[in-house]
Amino acid sequence: MRAVIQRVELASVLIRDKTKSEIGPGLLVFIGIEENDNDDDINWLCSKILKLRIFSDEKGIMNLSVSDIDGDIMVISQFTLHALTRKGNRPSYIKAAKPESAIPLYTRFIDKLDKNYNREIKTGEFGAMMEISLINSGPVTIFIDTKNKE
Repeated sequence: MRAVIQRVELASVLIRDKTKSEIGPGLLVFIGIEENDNDDDINWLCSKILKLRIFSDEKGIMNLSVSDIDGDIMVISQFTLHALTRKGNRPSYIKAAKPESAIPLYTRFIDKLDKNYNREIKTGEFGAMMEISLINSGPVTIFIDTKNKE
């Protein structure tokens, strides 16, 4: 699994010109799923997201997690996080999971975050054309790949 995590002041997702979800201060998480991802990836990534200390404390130091600030979380599926760009100019998405295997993993990822965070996780719609609006705070943007746990 790959995730791009952005610290946001607010974010929203429109689908077919209607607001599907919106959040206030918190995290906007774009998630890309590979065919070989599994529950171990889900568990590790959910834990990392909830504990990631990227919010400022009273001294202005990034020392607080989304849990510490009681922030919102929005998750958006994004298969393009698995784009291969080495050859040519047209990205290949062969590493991205097909919907029949990605959707159950995406759903379990959201359920795990929801259960561990004890608040509603806002989402887009898997496979839909979405318009994402956000105000990135900082800016702070973190890339995580569960296959490369640095």
